[in-house]
Amino acid sequence: MTQNAPIAAETATLGLFIDGEEQPARDQAWFDDIDPATGEVFARVARGGRADVEAAVAAARRAQPEWDAIGPFARGRILIAVADAIDERQDELARLETQDVGKPLHEAIDDIEIASAYFRFYGEAVDKVYSQKIPLEGGFALTDRIPHGVTGHITPWNYPLMLLARTTAPALAMGNACVLKPAEDTPLSSVRLAALAIDAGLPPGVLNIVTGYGEEAGAALTDHPDVDHMSFTGSGEVGGLVMMACARRMRPVTLELGGKSPSIVFGDVDVAEIVPTLRTALMWNAGQTCNAQSRILAERRVHDDLVEALAADISGLSIGPGLDDKDLGPLVSRAQLERVSGHVDAARDASGARVVVGGGRPEGLGGGFFFEPTLFDVSDPSSSIANDEIFGPVLAVVPFRDEQEVIQLANGTGYDLAAAVWTKDIDRAFRVAGQVRAGQVGVNTWSIGTGVSLPFGGLRGSGFGREKGIAALHEYSAVKTTIVRITDGVGGR
Repeated sequence: MTQNAPIAAETATLGLFIDGEEQPARDQAWFDDIDPATGEVFARVARGGRADVEAAVAAARRAQPEWDAIGPFARGRILIAVADAIDERQDELARLETQDVGKPLHEAIDDIEIASAYFRFYGEAVDKVYSQKIPLEGGFALTDRIPHGVTGHITPWNYPLMLLARTTAPALAMGNACVLKPAEDTPLSSVRLAALAIDAGLPPGVLNIVTGYGEEAGAALTDHPDVDHMSFTGSGEVGGLVMMACARRMRPVTLELGGKSPSIVFGDVDVAEIVPTLRTALMWNAGQTCNAQSRILAERRVHDDLVEALAADISGLSIGPGLDDKDLGPLVSRAQLERVSGHVDAARDASGARVVVGGGRPEGLGGGFFFEPTLFDVSDPSSSIANDEIFGPVLAVVPFRDEQEVIQLANGTGYDLAAAVWTKDIDRAFRVAGQVRAGQVGVNTWSIGTGVSLPFGGLRGSGFGREKGIAALHEYSAVKTTIVRITDGVGGR
């Protein structure tokens, strides 16, 4: 966290949430939560450590058998009640999310609606996960999906409540009990949701929240011997550490990591028609999205027109505090601001990339962590700005000659999370989409990642496993086979 930040006039105090109750850390340690729009401390948060993780996992282990035993229908009704509680507190939760993350209020409202949709979807779906009967000579076999037991969840700071819901709702639906460590930059909505869930009927101990730092609470959670499955969303570097910890414990893990997702734009498109979607696909949440369309691969005959249209569109975006509900809010932290600024400065100083719009900090916005929406025209496809995940409002446009070249460019970063193909030629759209390596590919759309029912996840450096949709119910459960022998009733066999 930012050190020596000014303290706002009013600061809240937030504890851990373990076994149905908010409580301080066992060693009484705290850390500061910073408002990205002002740079001021606006909350003090319990700094959980290994002892707190031990308590949370123990609470989950005690609660899990009874939670599983009530059956899928009853679990589903409780998750739907949690969704109702989120809907009833939408304004409160959205404002909390906006102040904690920095995003515009209309985006935070969208996040809260999707969080509710996850709990509702899995609440309605879980009692429709059926056993299978396999006929055998002299009997049959049944396959059932059973919970892992205690599942651990580490979520990032860009979509705190939405990603809590995306990972815990299917896990809870299948009868697991959860321990979640939210990002230290944005812990507030996670603890609030856990309290609302208890009021909605979720039994104590079934959902526990341990706030704190990754190297303390996060490391203790991933290394805990009584955690049966881990879910991690975040950077590839930390994802590798989580995977190694899970390998030592011989436990399954779901990893949703970074991306450098391409939009492939062919020359037959209507530029004016697609530019608003291309801009939103990057600038939503100030580009702090794992599947953000952060590079556009544009066919040469449309490249110049596309750069010009994007520049005009991006130049008109408004910037300000999230509660003012502008087009863009601040980045989440000073560290993230410095990271984005460093990438942009390095690209500006290198050959093969030209800043068309933005490239620095806007004036007149005080001590907040704001960065201008930025557009690069990139002539060198190997440049860092066209290959590195920036995680900010920075868009690179790279020209290409033909299908063969663009497929090589699209598959050339080591990330394979999402992609899109824009063309009026449907044969080409499917031909190219079939050759692009990505967990999700849009054809003339970028609504990837928002649909609750759509399986989501990456390949290679973007992780593995699938969340969302029915696939997540499979991710958070295991198959158990029971083999039955039937005797003939005459002396047995």
